[in-house]
Amino acid sequence: MMTDKIKEQILAIRDTGETNMFDVRKVQEIALREGYDELLVYLADNVGAYSRFILTGKEE
Repeated sequence: MMTDKIKEQILAIRDTGETNMFDVRKVQEIALREGYDELLVYLADNVGAYSRFILTGKEE
């Protein structure tokens, strides 16, 4: 489940403009660097839901 904290972490990475948000590996690198542990755990099992959120803005 995507929590508000995970959503905030995704949006914080997006706002840096550092990477294409579909480059999950790079998003994970940034999350690791920034200490976004919740996002790292979420991405380990929810890449499909993450991608849908990036595409549509909708959570599952």
